[in-house]
Amino acid sequence: MLSNLKAQPADKILALMAKFKEDPRSTKIDLGVGVYKNAQGVTPVMRAVKEAERRLVAEQTSKSYVGLAGDPAYANAMIDLVLSDSVARDNIAAVATPGGTGAVRQAFELVKMANPAARVFVSNPTWPNHVSILKYLGIETIAYRYFDSETRAVDFEGMLADLTEAREGDVVLLHGCCHNPTGANLNLTQWQSVVDLINEKGLIAMIDIAYQGFGDGLEEDAAATRLVASSVKECLIAGSCSKNFGVYRERTGILMAISDDNTDTKLVQGSLNFLNRQNFSFPPDHGARVVTTILTDPELRADWAAELEETRLGMLALRQQLADELQRLSGSDRFGFLAQHRGMFSQIGTTPDMVEKLRADNAIYMVGDSRMNIAGLNADTVPVLAKAIIDAGI
Repeated sequence: MLSNLKAQPADKILALMAKFKEDPRSTKIDLGVGVYKNAQGVTPVMRAVKEAERRLVAEQTSKSYVGLAGDPAYANAMIDLVLSDSVARDNIAAVATPGGTGAVRQAFELVKMANPAARVFVSNPTWPNHVSILKYLGIETIAYRYFDSETRAVDFEGMLADLTEAREGDVVLLHGCCHNPTGANLNLTQWQSVVDLINEKGLIAMIDIAYQGFGDGLEEDAAATRLVASSVKECLIAGSCSKNFGVYRERTGILMAISDDNTDTKLVQGSLNFLNRQNFSFPPDHGARVVTTILTDPELRADWAAELEETRLGMLALRQQLADELQRLSGSDRFGFLAQHRGMFSQIGTTPDMVEKLRADNAIYMVGDSRMNIAGLNADTVPVLAKAIIDAGI
C-alpha cells in the first residue's frame, strides 16, 4: 500500500527555510518565513505570556480533556477581542482549533458539509495554504483579482468584477487585515461595497484574521471584520493567536460561525463540535488558556497590548526606513507603497529570477513571488536589502 504513495509538492516556504539554514554566509537575511522576529532575529516570548504561563504552572491542577469546543472562556475572550459587541453572542458558534490553519481547515470542512456545491473565491494572490487545503478537500476554487502589480495597491474594480460572477451560496474568502502576501488592504468604504455585493448575490463571507494588532492597531484591524460580521446573513471567521500573542508553537486558533436569528445556533455549534471530533478530537488547551488568562486580566491585557503596539510600530518604522532608503538610492518614489502597506508582508514586485538573483548574489531569501517578511529586517539590514534591490535592477 505505502509504495503506491506519490510524492507531494514541497511547501515552497519550508523549502526556502531549509535553504537558508544550509547557507554558510554570515550576511544572509531571512525574509521568507512568516514569523515575527525582533531586531536580534529572535521570536520572543511576550511578557504577558510568560506571566500567564507562570500562573498556570502554579495554579493548574489537571491536564484532563476540555470539551470538544475547547474552554468556553477562551471562545468568549476571543469573540470579544475580534468582534466586541458588533454581533449578538447568541448568534455565534465557536470552537478552539489547532492554530489559525486549523480554523481555516474546519471552516472549509463546514462549507463542504453544509453545501457541497459551494465554490470558494480566493484573492489572487492569497496565502498558499488556503488553496492547498481547498484542493485537498476537493472544493472548487476560483481566484478573484486583488493586487495590481503596477500600482502595488488593491485592484478593487477587478475584484468586484470577478466577485459578480459568484453564485448564490458561494463563499468569498477575505483577509480581515494585513493581507498575506501583499500587505495591501481595502479601506472601509471598499469593504462596505464588498458587503453590499455579498448581500445582493446571497454569498457567504469567510474572513481569515491572523494579524490583528499588526497593522493599524487592535481595534482598527478588527473594524472590517466587525463590519462584515454585523452586516451579512452568515459569516465564518478563522482567527489566530500565533502572531499577536507570539504563541506559534502552541497552535492556538478559533473558528467562529455567525448566523442570523432564523438559524439554530445550537445546530451550528453541534456541527463544529462534530468536525473537531472527527479531525483531532479535543483541541489543544495550553495556548488557549494562556490567551484567556491575558485577555481576562486587566493588568496582563494592558501589558500585552502595550508590547504588541511596540511590535506594530517597530514594523512600521522598518517599512518607512526601507521606503526612504530605496527612494534615496533610486531617486524614485516607486517603492513608496512599502510604507503604505500593513502587517508583516509586502511584495516588492519582481520575477522569480530576480528573487533567485538576490539569494545567489546577496544571501537575501524571500518567496519566489517576491513576498518578503518585513519583520525579518532590522535597522542594520534595511540598507543592505535596499542596495541589493537597486543593484539587481528591480
